[in-house]
Amino acid sequence: MMGALIALHSEQLMNLHRLAPEVVLCLFGIIIMAVDPFVRASGKRALGWVALVGALLALASVHFLVYFPGTAYSNLIRVDSFSVFVHVIVLVAATLAILGSLDYLDREGIQRGEYYALVLFAAAGMGILAGANELVTAFIGLEMSSISSYVLVGFRRRALVSNEASMKYFLLGSFATAFFLYGIAMVYGVTGKTRIDAVQSALEQIVAGQGHLPALAILGLGLIFVGLGFKVVVAPFQVYAPDVYEGAPTPVTALLASAPKAATFALMLRIFYIAFGSAGDLWFWVIWVSAVLTMFIGNLAALVQTNVKRMLAYSSIAHAGYILVAFAAFSEAGAAAVLFYLAAYVLMKVGAFLVVTHAGQQDEKRLAIQDYAGLGSKQPVLAACFSLFLLSLLGLPATGGFLGKFFAFQSALQVRERWLVALVIIAAINSVIGAYYYLRVIVVMYFQAPSKDYTPSPVAPAVAVALFIAAAGTLYLGLLPGRVIDIARAAAQSLSLH
Repeated sequence: MMGALIALHSEQLMNLHRLAPEVVLCLFGIIIMAVDPFVRASGKRALGWVALVGALLALASVHFLVYFPGTAYSNLIRVDSFSVFVHVIVLVAATLAILGSLDYLDREGIQRGEYYALVLFAAAGMGILAGANELVTAFIGLEMSSISSYVLVGFRRRALVSNEASMKYFLLGSFATAFFLYGIAMVYGVTGKTRIDAVQSALEQIVAGQGHLPALAILGLGLIFVGLGFKVVVAPFQVYAPDVYEGAPTPVTALLASAPKAATFALMLRIFYIAFGSAGDLWFWVIWVSAVLTMFIGNLAALVQTNVKRMLAYSSIAHAGYILVAFAAFSEAGAAAVLFYLAAYVLMKVGAFLVVTHAGQQDEKRLAIQDYAGLGSKQPVLAACFSLFLLSLLGLPATGGFLGKFFAFQSALQVRERWLVALVIIAAINSVIGAYYYLRVIVVMYFQAPSKDYTPSPVAPAVAVALFIAAAGTLYLGLLPGRVIDIARAAAQSLSLH
């Protein structure tokens, strides 16, 4: 009896170790919510620093995942190199978003403790997505992330554009979640399983016996793609993104455009590569068509934007298409390329939006591209950082964005399949199209005279630290990518071994 109790206690402790980042994030979120009513308005900023400590401790607790790999809570959560890699990406994005929020909330007069708690809860949901080994568990993680995000998008309560963005995100997000849940139900109806590895085995047995995949399973996979495609902002499910990204508080936009995309792509890799690996010939064409539409819609729409936030929103759509190029390779190299691309993308996209956070000034009134005229002379360091992020998004050599695209395209070409070669050519054409709108902002910053009636405020120390981390990471991935790509390959290998 005593031995059984000790074994049970040891198992419960191991479960907590394998869920350490989520435990830390939720604990700090609860503490902030509990303390918030007792803190005066002048002291609310301190709760932001508490949230930052929580995010950093969660990042540090990833070491538990490294030292205690395996499964937790009856195989609902899988801890491997793959989930560790994605956890780091998500937590870095959340940390930078919190740093960018401290002065922004003061400036907008919306400094509230629940804001930081929601960021932590959203990050915890994304962590569940990264390690989910079961479809209903993934649904719970998706809901944790989504519900927190709905509230964060509408946090500028006095701004109609923020309220509109929150309502659109909530309504469309609810429909997408319903599609995802219906897809899970159909997969369960066919296989009787919801665990990802068990679904894989069941479908392989069905295909071996019947010679083909049941129509209900195909429909279930299609509905799952609809639900997850909404979160990663791929065509034709991208229509909400520009309005939501523009209306949300800019630090929230920085988080939305990066971390959920990384966590959801991680889940898509598990579902498509593992559970539906036997249906690769079917979903390949869905991914191929979606990639082409996503790249063209994102880039062509960005060309005509005059608002920086909307331009970066369409840029996010285009980058989802580039990631799908590697995804379509359906190989270990493709999975590694997706992970590396996500790491580079999070740093450059969060960095770009944090520059917009500062440059937008109070009430986000200065979001037009023309408002950046002369920034190179007025705030040269800020302009240099923004140029770096834009050039990385473009894919200029010596930046993380360049190697992200290089590995993505390379993984597709290695398969030596003509349709993937065509996809890479289309992606290269889109990269050239994207050069116009990225370089246009840089030209405005450096080659147009600044407005004489406007003097930008100094960059806040917290924002400066976040920009330094993002810029240093972007350059590191561009100049010294070896260690990170090796880790990404090991993570992809751990994914394919299940």
